[in-house]
Amino acid sequence: MDRPLTTADVPPEFLEDTYMVGHIPLKAMTSDPRVSYTLYIPPAHYNSKQPAGAALDSPRAPRKLPLLIYVHGTRRNISAMRGELAAFADSAACAIAAPMFPAGLDGPNDLDSYKLLRSASLRSDRALLAMLDEIEVRWPGVETERVSLMGWSGGAQFALRFLYLYPERLVNVSAGAPGQVTHLDEGKKWPLGVADVEELFVVAIRKDAIARVRIQLAVGGADVDLPGGREFWVWLEGVKGRRSGQGQHKESGSKEDGEVVVMRRGRLENLQTLHRAWKEEGIQAQFDVVEGVGHDEARMRGCLLDFLLPLMQE
Repeated sequence: MDRPLTTADVPPEFLEDTYMVGHIPLKAMTSDPRVSYTLYIPPAHYNSKQPAGAALDSPRAPRKLPLLIYVHGTRRNISAMRGELAAFADSAACAIAAPMFPAGLDGPNDLDSYKLLRSASLRSDRALLAMLDEIEVRWPGVETERVSLMGWSGGAQFALRFLYLYPERLVNVSAGAPGQVTHLDEGKKWPLGVADVEELFVVAIRKDAIARVRIQLAVGGADVDLPGGREFWVWLEGVKGRRSGQGQHKESGSKEDGEVVVMRRGRLENLQTLHRAWKEEGIQAQFDVVEGVGHDEARMRGCLLDFLLPLMQE
């Protein structure tokens, strides 16, 4: 196998010509080619000769670019990487990476497997960790040991669950309007609670480490309705239950195609409930409600980026 080309191998004047800075084309992951990722590396701020393995706080090494991971929602729309997110990276002097988890990985009707971190054929948590390993090799001027994480809708579900499992890898987390949330409830199984986390993921929940991460929960003030209405979810639960031969929702950490994660409440109520529960656990989070906005990523994105900008610039 060819050795991956790194920015340290390329003369600075050829970095853009080799697609090593600026907008990086979607790349299949080595560990799981079904999953791909793209990056935006701001050319004006990137130091291509950063020594590999140099610590972020090393007095002898130039400063690495902090890294923001953006996780898409169910529609898999990452077009902001070509617009608002790239502009943010230029102004904040940071790099941005966006994984792409395609639909259909666990069957023809699968939309949600990546959100749960563990499913029949995908470990999306491991995919993100492997992506960071690849970035560390190819872009040694980007900090990958501790990163910031921003997720919208389904991506916010991913972000909050990843926070539970790997808080030591995160500096900041911004979660925008997740439809479902996992509570630190030891009486319920994943993904509703954390009773079986050690069995499923071979990690322990460390609430003290979670509490050290700077967290934002954000949602539109008008994001109160169930998508499609309650009748839609009754229909979906019934039809998928009949197709899978179950007839009811399974609270499982290994979600298979045809199973249903049923929405019972609107996103605003979901986040309010989670925010209160976290306070009781000693976990503080900034809670932002953008009045008059529904489930609209374009109108909510500014709120998430406003939270992250000063933190990325520190």
